Amino acid sequence: MSDKRKILTVFGTRPEAIKLFPLIHALEADERFVSRVCVSAQHRGMLDQVLEIAGIAPHHDLDLMTPGQTLDALTARALTGIGEVLDIEKPDFVVVQGDTTTVMAGALAAYYRQIPVCHVEAGLRSGDIHHPWPEEVNRKVVGTFAALHCAPTETAAAALRRENVAADTIHVTGNTVIDALQWVTAKIAAQPELASGLAPLEQRFAGKRIIGMTSHRRENFGDGMRGIAGAVRRIAQREDVAVIFPVHLNPNVREVMEAELAGLDNVALIEPLDYPHFARLLDIATLMLTDSGGVQEEAPALGKPVLVMRETTERPEGVAAGTAKLVGTDPDTIVAETTRLLDDPHAYAAMARAHNPFGDGHSALRICDLLAE
Repeated sequence: MSDKRKILTVFGTRPEAIKLFPLIHALEADERFVSRVCVSAQHRGMLDQVLEIAGIAPHHDLDLMTPGQTLDALTARALTGIGEVLDIEKPDFVVVQGDTTTVMAGALAAYYRQIPVCHVEAGLRSGDIHHPWPEEVNRKVVGTFAALHCAPTETAAAALRRENVAADTIHVTGNTVIDALQWVTAKIAAQPELASGLAPLEQRFAGKRIIGMTSHRRENFGDGMRGIAGAVRRIAQREDVAVIFPVHLNPNVREVMEAELAGLDNVALIEPLDYPHFARLLDIATLMLTDSGGVQEEAPALGKPVLVMRETTERPEGVAAGTAKLVGTDPDTIVAETTRLLDDPHAYAAMARAHNPFGDGHSALRICDLLAE
């Protein structure tokens, strides 16, 4: 019998893969563990890009992605699929990260087998079960029974304590997204060709200030997306800016953005970027417009202000620290706040220089030590 702990890491989307690859690298390098990996492939192409760059070959690939599937169908398939993997592997611990359907189903399948769950990035709360939807509830579900809660910040830890989670199971570890960003930035420095695909756009927009943009949240589909698109159209009328927008594959995003923004001289609607190229976009951008969660953590690590096109955020630390600002989806507000950052150097500097509250790049090693205990 091996006295090593067997850890099964379960994930399914690109953001989870980005935040878990530093931990998987750390587990694989640590003599105390046997590391196994299961992916649901809730996202397919975008997940595979991260696995490839990080050099991770999953031991189990459920390949669950089908176009237009309902949340209940995805949940059911993830629950039974991950359950079968757990019966094969019989791990000592299951690790999940964040708030996706895969996280909830993977954690629940482990709970049904009385296998302890380690929840990485635990304790994020917006306080509104419909924003972000369904992610807010996915997180809360896992928070009720995880054995180990790895909170990225003291704010997240405090949220768990308010929900009567046992204090001795909560640990502030920082966010592994900073580990990942430092790793990929160093890799790009050593191999610039990994992120050279943006060079033509960098040349085309030379002399302009680049606004990086992402938008994909379900709760913004419809009027919210149209509001965001209208704001970008107005911002793009400025001669001194260019917008680089990797457009999410979801038709609810793509159709609206292409209808509003296609053909504008200084807006580049491009295909979704792999992780090195996204890190490069963060690097060259003056500011980020986003409704994503991860960008609120990543951009401040590179000193870039973030305008969050949502009504709430489960990452209030960035807003409190001054690195991020909630602007919603009202076009007038988005345009006004973007204009303020572009035209007021003091307002820009205040956000760019604010301390990033999300981590120091050593989160994965802290989590390894907790799993070993």
